[in-house]
Amino acid sequence: MSAAIITSSDDPRIGDYRALTDVELRTRWEPPNGLFIAEGELVIQRALRAGYRMRSALVDEKRAGQLTGLPDDAPLYAATQPVLESITGFHVHRGILASFHRRTLPTLEELLGTARNLAVLEGLNTHTNLGALFRSAAALGIDAIVLSPTCADPLYRRAVRVSMGEVFAIPYAKTDTWPDPLTAIREAGFTLLAMTPAPDAVALQRLTAEQRKRPALMLGAEGPGLTPGALAASDVRVAIPMHNSVDSLNVATAAAITFYELTRDLA
Repeated sequence: MSAAIITSSDDPRIGDYRALTDVELRTRWEPPNGLFIAEGELVIQRALRAGYRMRSALVDEKRAGQLTGLPDDAPLYAATQPVLESITGFHVHRGILASFHRRTLPTLEELLGTARNLAVLEGLNTHTNLGALFRSAAALGIDAIVLSPTCADPLYRRAVRVSMGEVFAIPYAKTDTWPDPLTAIREAGFTLLAMTPAPDAVALQRLTAEQRKRPALMLGAEGPGLTPGALAASDVRVAIPMHNSVDSLNVATAAAITFYELTRDLA
């Protein structure tokens, strides 16, 4: 595929890629326009394998002739690194970006009808933590993820990159209200397990077989954790036992440990 050369950040053909480091701008631009940005050849190939349709690709002109496996019906644009940086706002060291069409998300009811287990995220608004959590969920056997309205966008470029494209492997739904969807999750047969360092929490390894049967693991934002309303709606409060007076872990790390414990008998 031959590439069209881009010489200016004002070129209207590359509007999808402008100011990629401006989170507020990208949040206002990407979801309403039904697109997301993938960075790096590995992540792009994973998006394509997951069935996402590419809108276009933007590549370092030095790599334009080296790329394979891109769809023929999506335009390929090439530019020098200085031009790429003026467009995106950062050094594109992975050499390629691609814009993709979003897909309609499944409903909460659709997720609950097919999943054996869930991760339920409340207020998780840090893209790096969200991306790392999705990667762990994919690796450790979590079937689906439910996001509260205040969670960050899993398809934001940084979340996609940190997940190494595993955001494409895990079905997820984003709720419009909170915390009433927790009632629907319980009524679908899941046990709501709220992660908290509270002294009355049950040690993770002491959960009963019944509590592990269809777990819905609830995780809150870094720092504040789950809100009082979410904790009150849970069935069991759960903690990871700590040593050396450490009181908590990064939310993505805590999630990975708990995912492993809850799914280790499924392998």
